[in-house]
Amino acid sequence: MSAHEQMRAMLDQLMGTARNGESDRHGVKFYDDTVCKSFLLQCCPHEILSSTRMDLGECPKIHDLALRADYELASKTKDYFYDIDATEHLEAFIADCDRRTTAAKQRLAETQEELSAEVTEKANAVHELAEQIGQKLARAEALGEEGMVEESVKLMGEIDELRKKKAVAEQEYRNSMPASSYQQQKLRVCEVCSAYLGIHDNDRRLADHFGGKLHLGFITIREKLSDLKKTVEKRREERGASERERSGGRRHYVGGRELDRRARRHREAGRERDRDRGKERERDRDRERDRRRSRSRSKSKREGSREKSRGRDRERERESRRSRSHRSSSRERRRD
Repeated sequence: MSAHEQMRAMLDQLMGTARNGESDRHGVKFYDDTVCKSFLLQCCPHEILSSTRMDLGECPKIHDLALRADYELASKTKDYFYDIDATEHLEAFIADCDRRTTAAKQRLAETQEELSAEVTEKANAVHELAEQIGQKLARAEALGEEGMVEESVKLMGEIDELRKKKAVAEQEYRNSMPASSYQQQKLRVCEVCSAYLGIHDNDRRLADHFGGKLHLGFITIREKLSDLKKTVEKRREERGASERERSGGRRHYVGGRELDRRARRHREAGRERDRDRGKERERDRDRERDRRRSRSRSKSKREGSREKSRGRDRERERESRRSRSHRSSSRERRRD
């Protein structure tokens, strides 16, 4: 994105669609069906997971920072209940991800060598310590980048202690199985983002995973969904009460879905008016063509009539000249 495009996006985000005095330059409003309500609440997976291994591509609905700014301004005075729409969207997405995680675990169970319960327990202990090290290392690096040196150093001390525990757990795991089996990579599925993690992955690999955009993006989505689910039932009741009050004829604020319906009806009515105006213009053009053709035919008839009249006049003139010439010749013969 160029510097000009970045500046434009910042202005859109701050001032909305009307920043240049244009009230409808996008052709849509934030409450239209075509606008992503999860994006308005900054939790659309298409945006959060962009440029990752699980990039979902472009969202089928509109993402626009100016529309988000319009919504944030309007939501200060009206409740649009878009948190309910976002909850349903994220629930469907996370449910699909959890199904993929279960399928990945099933594939590992079918392809990896089956271990005894004791060995499996020791392998899981190594995995859990490795994950703790990777998470804390990623956090320590982030704190260091933010200038929080003391907190970062404290975390590094905790990481050293975890590394000691991991070394002991790895030794117990190694001693519980043949050397040939130990060398095989024992995989595990990340419960957050469905990525595969190996028991022999080093700290750097794990830190890159737990501090990466994919894993952190899934944490953001799951935490947002958890927050929304705490109030979704209450919010659904509030929306239902709002809809009942409106249907009962009492004045009340307009919720998001009702605005969607009104916007849809407004667009359909506008398209119908445009079609009617187009048909009326076409009928006007047809009438004008008919009038022109009628005038042209009338003119042609008048010209034809005048031409016939002139032809009859010329014929009478010739007859008159012949008659005069004949009388003159007759007088000449009588004189002779």
